[in-house]
Amino acid sequence: MTTDEKHIEAQQEAKLFFSRFLLEWYHLQKRDLPWRRHRNPYYIWISEIMLQQTRVDTVIPYFNRFIEQFPTVEALADAPEEEVLKCWEGLGYYSRARNLQHAAKQVKELYGGQVPDDRDAVFGLKGVGPYTAGAILSIAFNRPEPAVDGNVMRVLSRYFLIEDDIAKGPTRVKMEKLAAELIPEGEAGSFNQALMELGALICTPKSPRCLPCPVMEHCAARLAGCEASLPVKTKAKPPRPEERLAALVEGRGEHAGRVLIRQRPASGLLARMWELPHWPAPPAEVGGARGALLPEAAALDRLRRSMSQAGIHARPEGHWMAAEHTFSHIVWTLQVYRCREEAALPLAAESRAVYGAAPAERGDSPLGAEAAHAERVAAALGAQPAEDAPLALFDSGDAAADAADSGAQRWISREDMKNYAFPNVFLKLLNSYFDEQGM
Repeated sequence: MTTDEKHIEAQQEAKLFFSRFLLEWYHLQKRDLPWRRHRNPYYIWISEIMLQQTRVDTVIPYFNRFIEQFPTVEALADAPEEEVLKCWEGLGYYSRARNLQHAAKQVKELYGGQVPDDRDAVFGLKGVGPYTAGAILSIAFNRPEPAVDGNVMRVLSRYFLIEDDIAKGPTRVKMEKLAAELIPEGEAGSFNQALMELGALICTPKSPRCLPCPVMEHCAARLAGCEASLPVKTKAKPPRPEERLAALVEGRGEHAGRVLIRQRPASGLLARMWELPHWPAPPAEVGGARGALLPEAAALDRLRRSMSQAGIHARPEGHWMAAEHTFSHIVWTLQVYRCREEAALPLAAESRAVYGAAPAERGDSPLGAEAAHAERVAAALGAQPAEDAPLALFDSGDAAADAADSGAQRWISREDMKNYAFPNVFLKLLNSYFDEQGM
């Protein structure tokens, strides 16, 4: 037998060993997770979307709430987007929720509300990529499709001593081909979950637990003593830091006990979610370490002008607290200033009509007056004195969309918060404020 033939035979033996003992371990050790208690493809689909970039223990309560509120594809497809976002609130990566609802509408319209078991059909759903498609097809329908994510690539890199960069497309293709070869006949769903489980519990990114690993005997990286250095992965570009000034506007008179929130544009970053008004800090005046406070006078003046041009009639009073929100490409450091509502000036009558509107009652759509509001805000912006350089209400990167969609506003109490979906950082800020006020 030649050296090449011996190598091929050893590789085949390692593959058979891996598949057999990994499955045996999984059947004995698998965690009791809510989406594993049935083969409902809709539930499996939801769990896989939620588990992207999110830990299992975080997902479990969200998953249970989500399927209680939207138990079927039709229920999700027909729900107002605001309800879907509110149910997703705190999970982050909100485009996942929007894509999920869009795909539910596709399933309802094209497949009668039944998640398809056809590969091309599943791949055609909004927000479903190769990993999610493989997971749905294998776990729900036991189709022999690979489901390769970061956990799986880490396991395969170590076991087979693959030193290719897993951030590169060709490496993913290579891993998907290898994973497909490993799937035992009739065990696609269990095997793919076993791979995920091993990566999550044993073959972890740092300090892999080799001793309890069911396949350690043939793990090439362990035998070579390099398991801790795999997988090879090019480091992603770090997110860009952004300093922002946020206004926590406390109401007076008819708005006493409430704070002002605004809605983001209908597209782009955090689309249609609600937040405290905030703007970029003056670039020329940001100095020192990230998160350092601007000079008080500069920050208060910037906030005053920003709020005035947004039709918000309030006086900045002082710094309240700092908070941070991390996206894949940006890190916001929010310096939050308490502001006090003031009577509107006569020149701002157009804006005042919107700004002074009563909060939406429960059941009212927060989007109802959005288009009309945009026109009124535009009119208010046009009335600003020439010496004040215009400041964008939003800066999502799409100037036309920002100008058209600039922010419906609401006065809300703590009780009203249940009717609006907030990014996690603003949810925490609002809860901290109402806790502080004893509300």
